Parts: sequence; C-alpha cells; structure tokens
Amino acid sequence: MSVTLVKERYSSKVGEVVLGATPEQGGTRTSTVTVGGDSALPFLHFEGEMQNRPVIAMEVNDIVPSWNDNIISQFGNVLSDPAAWAKKCVDEFKADLIYLKFIGADPDGENRSPEDCARIVKEVLAAVGVPLIVAGCDNDQKNNEIIAAIAEATSGENLLLGLAEQDNYKSITAAAMVHKHTVIARSPLDINICKQLNILINEMGLPLNKIVIDPMIGGLGFGIEYAYSIMERARLGSLANDKMLSMPMICTVGYEANRCKEANASADEFPGWGDLQDRGVLWEAMTASAMLQVGASILVMRNPSSVRLVQKNIASLTNK
Repeated sequence: MSVTLVKERYSSKVGEVVLGATPEQGGTRTSTVTVGGDSALPFLHFEGEMQNRPVIAMEVNDIVPSWNDNIISQFGNVLSDPAAWAKKCVDEFKADLIYLKFIGADPDGENRSPEDCARIVKEVLAAVGVPLIVAGCDNDQKNNEIIAAIAEATSGENLLLGLAEQDNYKSITAAAMVHKHTVIARSPLDINICKQLNILINEMGLPLNKIVIDPMIGGLGFGIEYAYSIMERARLGSLANDKMLSMPMICTVGYEANRCKEANASADEFPGWGDLQDRGVLWEAMTASAMLQVGASILVMRNPSSVRLVQKNIASLTNK
C-alpha cells in the first residue's frame, strides 16, 4: 500500500551568503563557504532543496581559555598560539570555518590593542585556508575599535565580523561596507528586534546577502526550547518571503552548552549524571543537533569529540 506525502510549498527561500574570498576574488582563502539557500524546513528533502549543507566553525581564542579539562586536553599545546590552534582545528578536526574571539581585548582583562588583534587575525589567515569569523570582546566601545582595525587590515578577505547589535551596529556595519566583509547581526532572543536590526543594517547600505543572523540561543536544558521557537519563526518568515528574516543563522553552541552545570559538574558531585567526559560531549552535540533541526547554517563549537558526532549527524541528514 502506497502513501502519498502531503507536501508544503513555500513562496521563497533562505538567502545565500558567501564567506571568505579566494585570490581571484581579492582575498587569500583556498576556498569559500556558502550558507543558506534552503527552500523548505530543515532536511525535508521531499519538500524542497537544501542548497548548502550546514557547516561547523570551531572556536579559537586569542588567550588560553578557562574551559574544562576534558576539552582543553584534546588540543595539546597549541592553545597559547591562535594560528597553531586554528590549524589544528582545520587539519585534524576538519573545521569548515574558524571562529576567532578576542577575549583578551577586554579592557578589564589583557586590554589587547586593536593593532595586536589585527596582527593575530593575519597570522591565523596565513595558517589556514578556510574563511574566518571574527568576534570581539564584550566591551562595546573596545569592540568597535578592534573590529574596525581588523576590517581594514584584512580588506577584501570577506570575514564574517561580529557582533553588530541594536545599540552597537553602525561602526561594524560601516567597516564591513568599506572593506568588503560580512556581518553578524545579533539580537537577544527576540524576533522583532532581530528583524528591526536587519532593517537598520540594510538601510545603511549593506546588502542582505552580507548579513548572518545570530538569534542567541540557550544550551540543552537552559532555554533551548525558547531559542528553538524564535529560530523557527525566523525560518518560516524567510520561507514566506519576509526578506528581513531571510538570512542564514549562526549559533554559538559551544559557548552556550558549556555554560551549563551539567557539562561541567563531576560524577562525584552528581553520581546519577554519569561520566563527565561522555556527558560533556553529548551536551554540546545534542545542543548542536537541536539547532540543526530548526535551521542553523553555522554551528560554532568547542569540543572536538562533539564536533565529530555532529559532522556525522550532518552527513546523515543531508544524504537524500
């Protein structure tokens, strides 16, 4: 007995965004990464096309991070050298992109100068051939300074620059426009702010295909269901031809998943939770898997063991 599947038909699709630039395009990347382009809900291949598979960006910091030992131990001795760290992520862990975060630029921390940040970005660009995502620190004023310097020093590379937010988007958008980069538009789990921010950035003159949405998420068990609903509304909006919600989405999975107590507390402290090493891997991988199911195009991850699981999941889901 045959069953006829009921198929939804949508009037539009998610916009495509290209990251990185090859020498022919004015950059130095060995290849570019294209995200977005879906014409149906995630992985429903019978309803529409997934033009480009979701990709994984591995997080690299400019200083040695205070992550748990189960993650730190997998990187060996490269964490004090961002270029070597990035190279290991690409060569050994097969990262599609590098997400370079400048925690050390914070004035309350090492207060790294904009020039020093630009130097590190250029060193990472020299070490790997994949496109780069660059995010500043959590101080808005300093973030504006370092992103402007980085954008100028890497003009033409088409970096994905962040984070452009409602109260702090103009300088980052201007730097991206002048130096031919793409921006991350971050909104705090609010679909209306998300849409309004995209409108404001676009009104400055940056094309929609140069914007990637960061809707902000929660880790598994810590607000992930609310994040899921916001992302679902954005995806349905893009399929209904809402151009100001049509951009691909990026999710900081590693950061959010590893903020959770369940990803860090020992089995001695909570015997019923099981082995920490396995639990930490699965906590990040399951957070990533949920985001894939609701339309994330870029997953920013930390734990190499989680990355391997999610790479297999992506391969399975994209196999028609």
